[in-house]
Amino acid sequence: MAEQESLEFGKADFVLLDAVSMPEFLANLRLQAAFKAANSLLHSLRERIFQPLLAQRPRGRKPFLRVAHAFIQADNGQSWSEWVMSESGAGKTEASKYIMKYIAAITNPSQRAEVERVKNILLKSNCVLEAFGNARTNRNDNSSRFGKYMDINFDFKGDPIGGHINNYLLEKSRVIVQQPGERSFHSFYQCSINDGAEFKAVADAMKVIGFKSEEIQTVYKILAAILHLGNLKFSVDGDTPVIENGKVVSIIADLLSTKSDMVEKALLFRTVATGRDVIDKQHTEQEATYGRDAFAKAIYERLFCWIVTRINNVIEVKNYDTTIHGKNTVIGVLDIYGFEIFDNNSFEQFCINYCNEKLQQLFIQLVLKQEQEEYQREGIPWKHIDYFNNQIIVDLVEQQHKGIIAILDDACMNVGKVTDEMFLEALNSKLGKHAHFSSRKLCAADKILEFDRDFRIKHYAGDVIYSVTGFIDKNKDTLFQDFKRLMYNSSNSVLKMMWPEGKLSITEVTKRPLTAATLFKNSMIALVDNLASKEPYYVRCIKPNDKKSSQLFDEQRCRHQVEYLGLLENVRVRRAGFAYRQTYEKFLHRYKMVSEFTWPNHDLPSDKEAVKKLIECCGFQNDVAYGKTKIFIRTPRTLFTLEELHAKMLVGIVLFLQKVWRGTLARLRYKRTRAALTIIRHYRRYKVKSYICEVSRRFHNVKSMKDYGKHVKWPIPPKVLCRFEESLWRANVLIKSIPPEDLPQLRAKVAAMELLKGHRADMGLQRAWEGNYIASVSANTGSFIPVANELKKKDKYMNVLFSCHVRKVNRFSKVEDRAIFITDRHLYKMDPMKHYKVMKTIPLYNLTGLSVSNGKDQLVVFHTKDNKDLIVCLFSSQPSNESRIGELVGVLAHHFRSEKRHLQVHVTNPVQCSLHGRKCTVSVETRINQSQPDFTKNRSGFILCVPGN
Repeated sequence: MAEQESLEFGKADFVLLDAVSMPEFLANLRLQAAFKAANSLLHSLRERIFQPLLAQRPRGRKPFLRVAHAFIQADNGQSWSEWVMSESGAGKTEASKYIMKYIAAITNPSQRAEVERVKNILLKSNCVLEAFGNARTNRNDNSSRFGKYMDINFDFKGDPIGGHINNYLLEKSRVIVQQPGERSFHSFYQCSINDGAEFKAVADAMKVIGFKSEEIQTVYKILAAILHLGNLKFSVDGDTPVIENGKVVSIIADLLSTKSDMVEKALLFRTVATGRDVIDKQHTEQEATYGRDAFAKAIYERLFCWIVTRINNVIEVKNYDTTIHGKNTVIGVLDIYGFEIFDNNSFEQFCINYCNEKLQQLFIQLVLKQEQEEYQREGIPWKHIDYFNNQIIVDLVEQQHKGIIAILDDACMNVGKVTDEMFLEALNSKLGKHAHFSSRKLCAADKILEFDRDFRIKHYAGDVIYSVTGFIDKNKDTLFQDFKRLMYNSSNSVLKMMWPEGKLSITEVTKRPLTAATLFKNSMIALVDNLASKEPYYVRCIKPNDKKSSQLFDEQRCRHQVEYLGLLENVRVRRAGFAYRQTYEKFLHRYKMVSEFTWPNHDLPSDKEAVKKLIECCGFQNDVAYGKTKIFIRTPRTLFTLEELHAKMLVGIVLFLQKVWRGTLARLRYKRTRAALTIIRHYRRYKVKSYICEVSRRFHNVKSMKDYGKHVKWPIPPKVLCRFEESLWRANVLIKSIPPEDLPQLRAKVAAMELLKGHRADMGLQRAWEGNYIASVSANTGSFIPVANELKKKDKYMNVLFSCHVRKVNRFSKVEDRAIFITDRHLYKMDPMKHYKVMKTIPLYNLTGLSVSNGKDQLVVFHTKDNKDLIVCLFSSQPSNESRIGELVGVLAHHFRSEKRHLQVHVTNPVQCSLHGRKCTVSVETRINQSQPDFTKNRSGFILCVPGN
């Protein structure tokens, strides 16, 4: 890790804390996001989303460039072991599953079938083992109630080729009894309708792994048999115990493929060999109940171990020869129970906490050994580190002849009735002077401990009070031989396979079986030896609260976990006087831009000399030590300062590179574009030239033809000339024959057709457009012509576009007869009753558009920039009811187009307009009794009433 974390997210590497203390550790932990790591010390916070890490994690990235986390450890290409440990519900199962998913995601790029098969089995095995080994507890809905260590074998290409699973201390007592609010193993509930979807998922997973259909059926028969065993009830008939619900025995016998009388005998009697004689000793009611419970627990444990063995048989590496296939790399993933402190701690918690002590001791030793070896290898003096060595607690538990397990085994081997109280008395007498052991008898004033029941061990994680109740029975783990022979004689081959010791004769002498505690101790010793042979990486999951919430951070709860996980000790050992170390090559690769002597490349004799020069330039020579291949930095502040300098220089370097690269891309793009345009230009020129030559050839004598060449087939034009069609060419020939004085009217009609076609039916295209209709009426000549001439002198207009009598309405709802006179410069509103006196002048540049209706009426609204629209209705008396809307629109549109201006024309009903800023509408209605068009007022504006005929 070589990046400085912001205060918002804290320091991702806990080794880089300014001071290794509990307050600073907790403050930094509060800021940490999911699954962060303290170098090879990894932490995860519960209730976070792991999936984005799978998508964002690129294969091959070195831990130096990013903070170490589980995915980086899963990608370093060497044999190692990942230790995932925490208390229940902190996320260790999820962490180990995502490590497995990540391994599956980055392997087998060539899609080899065998590798894909192994990957699928490894992933599906999690589903099956969770179903049969996990349960819902008060702290966790998917709590692992067993320990698991999985070895995954990789070939020389890094693809998984097999594996092996070891399981430890299944909490089989959960089969018969659970704490209030908790459940038994998931598998029992998946058989019911409550967890039906999970049942199908597990059954499908077992098929993928390779379980046969009869094996899967046997598994669920065993589960059903255990459930029915729980329904058995015993009572006493005189002195003889009997089974109350005998029909259940037949069901159990059928499920276990044996005889009902044999099942009943095994439940009620115990076969005992005395010399050469064999007798059936009848159970008491208490013994029968104990035997039933022990049988149920044993069946489930055998089933679970058989499932693990069955998976191992499928995924184990077969016929692997290193001389042929290359080096075999092994990655181990340890998902094991964390330290447990409950209100009532029994034999299971004792074993689990011993396991944590053993692993904590091993890890500290391995880390310490690695650090010492690295310092010695680099020639750096080793500095003594103070840390808590929990060897004394491990010895307290496992020491030969003196430890708690040895004392417990001695108590179990004594002849006669041995009680839990006698075991506690033996502990008091043999461990009374031990600094980490106490009981009520040894500390009479300690009222937290109960007489003849409790003892306390001062673990590295804190004090734990254990109740000796049940220690003797759980350690003996007694199962009568009758049940073993019953299962061995089953006609079900799978069941028979689970109980091989059932073939022994009752008179056959066998060695005393090892106790549960000794078996667990031996498995822990074997596990430690296995882990010690690989490079360890430590995943410690932190649970921020007990409410399963991602929003709460319970500081006391987290402090307790940090203490019992030994995280401060781990950080102190990893730090070992120097917070950071890195090879000269990698250190120089990252920080060489900080010094002018090393950027972009140095000319010094070695990378070590270059690093020394860089450090001296920054003034940090008193805070570092130089090894043979690595630089050691003492304080985190030095590293953070280097990161700040690196980040500052990186901005300039990135900008420079971006500038150079963008310039290169721009030049390449310009050259390609210029070449393409040149080719396109020459090609188009060639196509157009060829087309014109072909047209000229075909239409050489077209003017002498009667149809102007209509029968001649046109050649297919190139795309650039597609808009020039045959009809346009002939139209041009026809237009040339039209007199020049008629062309303006023709163009105006074309403009009107473009704007009104499809919107108004009557556009007046068939008649001649006179334009100045007021001047053409002889009755108006005497009074109008002088006014028009006077306006021409005054406003200097060139042409008259349109004139007509109208009926207008103003904003005061006053309707009057007026005339409009439109020139190429102005629109005039005149009063015919006053010799065409000009009432209003509107410059054409102030006109923004026209609105007309979609009917046959003559409504026109002139829209102006100052929102003082003019609302009129055109009318004519000679001839009557002549439509002039098309002509008005056409001449104005043609005039605006000649001046390179655009005229907006809206065809709608009602028409929207604005009278001195007030919005209103003008609608058109047809009325039968209406003699001539007229305006009336309504709530939203005006109505133009037109005659129905």
